[in-house]
Amino acid sequence: MNILVTGCAGFIGYHLSNKLIENNHTVYGLDNLNDYYDVNLKQARIDNLKNIIKNKNSFIFIEGDLKNKEDLKKVFCLSKPNIVINLAAQAGVRYSIENPSVYIESNILGFGNLLEFCREYQIEHLLYASSSSVYGGNKNLPLKEEDNVDHPLSLYGATKKSNELMAHSYSHLFDLPTTGLRFFTVYGPWGRPDMALFLFTKAILNKKPINIFNNGDMIRDFTYVDDVVESISKLVLKKPLRNNGYDYLNPKANKSWAPYRIFNIGNSNPVNLMEYIVTLENELGIKAIKNFMPMQDGDVQSTASFTKDLEDYIGYRPNTTIEEGISKFVYWYKSFYKII
Repeated sequence: MNILVTGCAGFIGYHLSNKLIENNHTVYGLDNLNDYYDVNLKQARIDNLKNIIKNKNSFIFIEGDLKNKEDLKKVFCLSKPNIVINLAAQAGVRYSIENPSVYIESNILGFGNLLEFCREYQIEHLLYASSSSVYGGNKNLPLKEEDNVDHPLSLYGATKKSNELMAHSYSHLFDLPTTGLRFFTVYGPWGRPDMALFLFTKAILNKKPINIFNNGDMIRDFTYVDDVVESISKLVLKKPLRNNGYDYLNPKANKSWAPYRIFNIGNSNPVNLMEYIVTLENELGIKAIKNFMPMQDGDVQSTASFTKDLEDYIGYRPNTTIEEGISKFVYWYKSFYKII
């Protein structure tokens, strides 16, 4: 099929594009290559995609922005996609406190533009990135897709919940099948420089202190990127269907009478942050210089994903251990930055 992947130069977008190409799909990648983090890393991902594919026509990159309707018109006309996977967004919980307008423009206005083009071009299935951040202040672990998500702790989380609501309205009104993907702390090779594993690795190798928030009393459902893209690649071919038997008297937030689903994409094996850091120290063979700090605004103490709905739906459960995942990240990091 022809699959449009927005945010293809991003961390997950790069890995997913590679996986879809391996599965013999033609990927049209859209990305605005913004400077939220190192553009050279984003360009390296694009270059690597172009270099590793055997069929040069199986990956076509278009530089463009969801906020620009002309860019979207161009890529939809060119790609005529069967499937759209939206991974383009302004990322980062903490940055949303500093620069909220960017999140409104990219994550809400941009997503609204994309929905309109999906409707106009009668897309078979729209999958889109949501986030575990939508759970906000919910402390009832593990976090389930049917839980209430009315209390986000960050604007980033609020924009992701907005995406879920917007998608549902299009599923209901225009019969557009949509699947929301609530990612839980994704890590791995080619990762984002603003994420903990990248920051920690860089600091430890340079003998600089690492900042550990909430004095290390944090738990995260670290999810390896290959598990994420495997889950998405299986969901691509399972578009939601209308559910005429939906129980309106006992509604579930992750399902609908409309062709609409929400899934957690997590490891469902939460790990204490200090254990994560020790695993990284062991892999690097270097002890970290630790700078313990209070909790940051917008952050949560613990995340843990309930993934049984996902397992039952696609027959797959993310399961990479942090030892295996961190080892693969460190190998990539040293290779990419030429560290002996």
